[in-house]
Amino acid sequence: MRHSLLITILAAATLLLAACNLFCGSVSIPAEQVLDILTGGEAEKASWHYIVIGSRLPQTITAMLCGAALAVSGLMLQTAFRNPLAGPSILGITNGASFGVALVMLFSGGVLGSGMVMGDSALALTGVWAVIMSAFLGALMVIALLLSLSQVINSNMMLLILGIMVSYLTSSVVALLNYFADSDNVHSYVMWGMGSFGDVTLKQLPWFAGTCLVGLVLAILQIKPLNALLLGNNYAASLGINIRRTMAMLLIATGLLTASATAFCGPVAFIGLAVPHIARLTVRTADHRILVPATILTGSALALLCNVICILPENTIIPINAVTPLFGAPVIIYIIWKEKK
Repeated sequence: MRHSLLITILAAATLLLAACNLFCGSVSIPAEQVLDILTGGEAEKASWHYIVIGSRLPQTITAMLCGAALAVSGLMLQTAFRNPLAGPSILGITNGASFGVALVMLFSGGVLGSGMVMGDSALALTGVWAVIMSAFLGALMVIALLLSLSQVINSNMMLLILGIMVSYLTSSVVALLNYFADSDNVHSYVMWGMGSFGDVTLKQLPWFAGTCLVGLVLAILQIKPLNALLLGNNYAASLGINIRRTMAMLLIATGLLTASATAFCGPVAFIGLAVPHIARLTVRTADHRILVPATILTGSALALLCNVICILPENTIIPINAVTPLFGAPVIIYIIWKEKK
């Protein structure tokens, strides 16, 4: 009963923050006008209709999906590696996805920054899937490497250090790619790297939503195996869990979610690392039947909150990675202090 109430509160908070994203912004639009536009009515100004439908609505949905995707990815990684500091950014998975995106953006004209705005639907389709597949393969490569190393390295701390080294290695390769790429493409990549929920258009939204929803469904289907993995691989195997298949499914789900979020929104920091801990502190259970939906809702709520902060200043938008550490870093510091104590 208590857990159901907490999940309901998280869902209500997510909806409230989603409403704030729709009704608030750097341009002041009367609330009744926003409501009329959302329900199919006419706007007093044509620009208001574009701002609400063409900008705020896809931005709100993108923030919800990206927050949920990164948060549940972090939860699965922390359970799979049995390491509270595991996460897409810390373990180098986000950097792997960024490396894949860099290969496409720096040497094909920056498809997310320019090609997607063009009216050619074939170019749009090719550009979206080229970026997604490149990001997915980059993320998958890092996850496969870490899972392989986890079979021979028993120390979670050593595995964490190796993940950080992988991050440095991919960052170094991306820096070299930037050095040899065209200046316009470098500018597009740098702007993408700052992170934003506002770069996904209505035409791109179905592709982003589709890939995220597939990954979230795969994550939800792994709830039972994740609960078994909490007690160790041997215990999970004794319950009939196929460890190799489970790890492969976790790899695919995490790679798809991280790659989709990174390709469309940039390398968003701290959500994947901090949100699972916030969810655990909220529901106070390790049962993934409660923890997975709580993590999804908490990730969406935190992403929406950060986006509201980013869009409130007049005539400017703050990069998302300038805000997420304000919430994520204190949580990680608390978790480290708690573990040490």
